[in-house]
Amino acid sequence: MSLINKEVSDFSVQAFVDNNFKTVSKSDILGKWSVFFFYPADFTFVCPTELEDLNNIYDKFQDAGCEIYSVSTDTHFVHKAWHDHSERISKLRYPMLADPTHVISRDFNVLIESDGMAERGSFIVNPEGKIVSYEVSAGNVGRNADELFRKLQACQFVYSHGDEVCPAKWQPGAETLKPSLDLVGML
Repeated sequence: MSLINKEVSDFSVQAFVDNNFKTVSKSDILGKWSVFFFYPADFTFVCPTELEDLNNIYDKFQDAGCEIYSVSTDTHFVHKAWHDHSERISKLRYPMLADPTHVISRDFNVLIESDGMAERGSFIVNPEGKIVSYEVSAGNVGRNADELFRKLQACQFVYSHGDEVCPAKWQPGAETLKPSLDLVGML
């Protein structure tokens, strides 16, 4: 079952950000773009490379009006311990959401029930709180922050230009497509 256009359910979780704990809820994501970046667990091998890659272009996401939320099933206390222990993670500027009760992981359908951990899932959520793009990868395959940012830009373009679509490898400023009325139903 596809999650495209699924509205994110209500949630309220603890997060670690700016060396502090804070509560993040659904109301925090409404009215702006969000990326939910699920990863299996803190203190692992692939995860810090991905989180650092996102952090390296975090300013681009911010300039595009998008907040990044990394999410694992660890507690906010474990996030802090990882932050304090890892040179890569200590640089993160975006919120690390704690999902030990699996509320968010289940809602985004990435929870591996038998392990109590999340799959590697990247979700772009529009200002209305609806999922407009997502990708779930095997645990041993890292993701690319530049490609995720490109997808965000395409989603934002289509959101504001509803009668145009973005072809493969589209970049801002490149040509878009205007489907004819005869073909709209075939998209």
